[in-house]
Amino acid sequence: MSKDIRVRKGLDLKLKGEADKKIVNASQSSIYAIKPADFHAVVPKLILKEGAAVKAGEPIFYSKYDEKVKFCSPVSGTITEILRGAKRRILEVKITANASNEVVNHGKLDLSNASGEQVKSILLESGCWPFIIQRPYSIVANSEDTPKAIFISAYATAPLAGDPEFILADKKEAFQAGITALSKLTSGKVHLSVGKKSGLKDVSDADVHTVKGTHPAGNVGVQIHKIDPINMGERVWTVGAEDVATIGNLFLTGEYKPERTVALVGTAVKDEDRKYYKTIAGANVKTLVGTVDTDNTRIISGDVLTGDKLSNDQFINFYHNTLTLIPEGNQYAFLGWLPFTRNDVPSNAGTSFSKLFGGKKEVNTNLNGEDRALVVTGEMEEVMPMDIYPLQLIKACMAGDIEKMENLGIYEVAPEDFALIDFTNTSKLEAQEVIRLGLDLMITEVG
Repeated sequence: MSKDIRVRKGLDLKLKGEADKKIVNASQSSIYAIKPADFHAVVPKLILKEGAAVKAGEPIFYSKYDEKVKFCSPVSGTITEILRGAKRRILEVKITANASNEVVNHGKLDLSNASGEQVKSILLESGCWPFIIQRPYSIVANSEDTPKAIFISAYATAPLAGDPEFILADKKEAFQAGITALSKLTSGKVHLSVGKKSGLKDVSDADVHTVKGTHPAGNVGVQIHKIDPINMGERVWTVGAEDVATIGNLFLTGEYKPERTVALVGTAVKDEDRKYYKTIAGANVKTLVGTVDTDNTRIISGDVLTGDKLSNDQFINFYHNTLTLIPEGNQYAFLGWLPFTRNDVPSNAGTSFSKLFGGKKEVNTNLNGEDRALVVTGEMEEVMPMDIYPLQLIKACMAGDIEKMENLGIYEVAPEDFALIDFTNTSKLEAQEVIRLGLDLMITEVG
């Protein structure tokens, strides 16, 4: 099989507000948070209570349905608040950091002689296991499973997303150690996808694939589909590129250090502030952007297609290395619905000057239209590079038809694979939400 992946369907959104290739240290956050909502389908069971002192890497809660999977504090300090919502659901566990920086040490491990069970045991105890995501369902991997393969994408195509190559420039030793550790956990191969000019092609213990094409070529789901598709009953695991380095650092030093190199992007960020910031997972948004006028500016943890809306006092998502600030869509263009009238809005429509003349655009959160009927237009197929029927799968998910969902490829997809459909379809359908609900139904009914 060829090691090259060429993605021809898709769409690159050329947006203004890219981060400069400069890395600086972010202001130290006084409060960090672990949010169970970041770990889909995990029901947390608390180990520690409010007021407890914790070290970095000390477990705070575990998964109700997989007790071996522990979620650990990113810093040393004190648990100052456990924020709960309806039915006492845990929303956030807040930790006030201290200056002692105490860390749980799990001891270094010689990976060349280590067994898979040794590697798995340390990953589960240290808090690194949640970095491993299972497909199908896009949830934290089951500790009892052995995947047929593990996939890592070091090629980003999402709008304004942080560049994995740049982020890993000074972490190559840890990245290699992480790949070696992951190779102990699968009966198959570790697959690493990179760009054509990547400096990561010489890694060992992995099959390296060169990816070329428009977004969503960088999505790990597309890469799985091209390399080794998921069949019913099979499991594969995925790990983010920087998370691989965090796993490798665990075995090199014995310590859990969930560093995040966050790209601060978007036109609502000052030009001089658009760069990469070194921080820790769960840091407060204010340490990167200060206090933002959220009436006129949208703070997004992640990219503009798949990210989560945040307020000033919230915390960066556990898995994200991009923080995007764009204007709120609270201004409307006069007669903006007319064709060939606007060149300032990115669009894939043939009646748009934006598509005809190209160039980088400044986006806001305006939907540019209301909900409409879901009709067959072929728009979805234009931006879906996987060999599935997106419209039919969406309808099957809306109907809750499990048999049709299986036949149409529900096991191969994750919500992020439908992000471009959210953007391009004229019905204004929330396709990612529909797919997520469909996957949740499969978890409940099929397992």
